[in-house]
Amino acid sequence: MKNKDFQIIYKKGRSYANKYLVMYVLENHREENRLGISVSKKVGNSVVRHRVTRLIRESYRLHKNEFLKGYDIVVIARTGANNKTYQEIESALLHLIKQLLENEN
Repeated sequence: MKNKDFQIIYKKGRSYANKYLVMYVLENHREENRLGISVSKKVGNSVVRHRVTRLIRESYRLHKNEFLKGYDIVVIARTGANNKTYQEIESALLHLIKQLLENEN
């Protein structure tokens, strides 16, 4: 996804949040989902930011079948995510998925 795509999702999408992550979701009318991950410098240095990005990406990969198809998804890491374990990040993402599914039904 390009920066322009992120801006459209921020502006038109719905957001869901918890202590560690914020998720913006917008329908894209495609067969698959597109995932964007944003981790700002406030979270930590580049090593920390890349680690958080990998944890989010892996959590999504293992649970992508739980998402509805045809969405653009942007996950933003909050500063509290910098020293969390994989299980904590995965749990935070699953919580956001649950919020999304409750809102869709």
